[in-house]
Amino acid sequence: MKTFDLAELLRDYPPEAQVGAATVRAAADANPAEPVFVVLDDDPTGTQSIAGLPVLTRWEKRDLEWALAQGSPAIYVMTNSRSLSAADAERINIDVADAALAVARENNLRVTFVSRSDSTLRGHFPLEPDTLADRVEAHGEGVNGIIIVPAFGDAGRITIGGVHYAGDGTGDFILVGESEFADDATFGYTSSDLGAWVEEKTGGRIAAGDVIRLTLDTIRSGAKRIAEVLLRADHRQPIVADAVTENDLRQLSLGIIEAESAGAHFIYRVGPPFMRARIGQEVPRPLDAAAVGRACTAAVDTLGGLIVVGSHVPTTTRQLGALMEAGGARVIELDVRRVLSEGSAGYLDELAGCVIAELQRGNVVLHTSRELVTGADAEESLSIARSVSAALIHIVNITVYAVTPRFVIAKGGITSSDVASRGLEMTRATVVGPMQPGIISMWRLDDGPAAGVPYIVFAGNVGNDRSLVDVVSTLSRAQ
Repeated sequence: MKTFDLAELLRDYPPEAQVGAATVRAAADANPAEPVFVVLDDDPTGTQSIAGLPVLTRWEKRDLEWALAQGSPAIYVMTNSRSLSAADAERINIDVADAALAVARENNLRVTFVSRSDSTLRGHFPLEPDTLADRVEAHGEGVNGIIIVPAFGDAGRITIGGVHYAGDGTGDFILVGESEFADDATFGYTSSDLGAWVEEKTGGRIAAGDVIRLTLDTIRSGAKRIAEVLLRADHRQPIVADAVTENDLRQLSLGIIEAESAGAHFIYRVGPPFMRARIGQEVPRPLDAAAVGRACTAAVDTLGGLIVVGSHVPTTTRQLGALMEAGGARVIELDVRRVLSEGSAGYLDELAGCVIAELQRGNVVLHTSRELVTGADAEESLSIARSVSAALIHIVNITVYAVTPRFVIAKGGITSSDVASRGLEMTRATVVGPMQPGIISMWRLDDGPAAGVPYIVFAGNVGNDRSLVDVVSTLSRAQ
């Protein structure tokens, strides 16, 4: 497998321009068409790059009214659609969009939709942005283009020359189409060139040559040049954008604001850091133990925190191994094959009792067995994943009604969503900030049996091998 050096990849491109977050915020404030962004997050890990924004796991009218009343430039709605079938993902996108448009109309607000998805290109594409565009057009407004920005520099995902790369943490990069993520049982792909990826994912309906490309030389030429390219888009034309640094994302945001000021309307399909740049938010500083302690308002009655691990990507397996080697946590394994067998209810209740008892003594890791059990096809694999997730959630729910852990970590995108909405019964939260630079989000839960407990949304595919150890250490030191 060929590796690429960043300096070599950037050799033929101009240097990045320095763009402050305040510059983007000022441009947004001056834009008469500036909307509130409704971010439909296909798992909760999209919040890891931002701070201070409201989060919903339910999208009833009263929930959207609460979120939009916070006065924030963006709100996040956790759809967990990456764990769902295509039909269910489409239905949820329709429901959220229609509800948000109705509340916005009643409150004289303008909203724009962001389909936040995986920076390694997994998820329901083009279904989700197309569905959102359908709903916008059904409400009488056109959509010029769908802007695709998967770059996530904090996690080693960058786009240069229209080609998406994944970093290995050592400074080298590989084509994302040759990464472990491209082999996903449900959302796999072969293309690293984003134009070819669009063609692949649309089954040839959209040719690679019909995709507009905002390459790094254009991005680094300034907002006017970016806007000129964006204003060529029509009839939902896909637009793929290069980005390596935060400055690139901010420069892109300035160009988008200029194009929107001229009347363009876009739907977005993006990785985690795009919204931070687009709303002009500074890069949040990682939370330390003191900040975690200030955010915790619950009356804790255990010595330990609960670490729930559902992700099976190699990054997670390595991080879990490092945590086990470091000690300091009792490990309880959920046997996936027993979960999938008949009569598993008694087994799950027994494990829940073990978790409750061990939390009185210290931190507890509840993880699925590391054997990846998949189905005969993508739909069956999703069904298995949902069954395993339901088992984890059952244990978590029993646990938080019995005791109050010092913290809860959920490792994996689907796991994070299910733990929040079903295990902890949370419907509203606020993002406090990241636990490490640009990654691993901490929420303040505003309702449910674990209200006031720090909740850590930890994607399966981010961080180095020590990241889980370090996060657990910081949380355990919080007072």
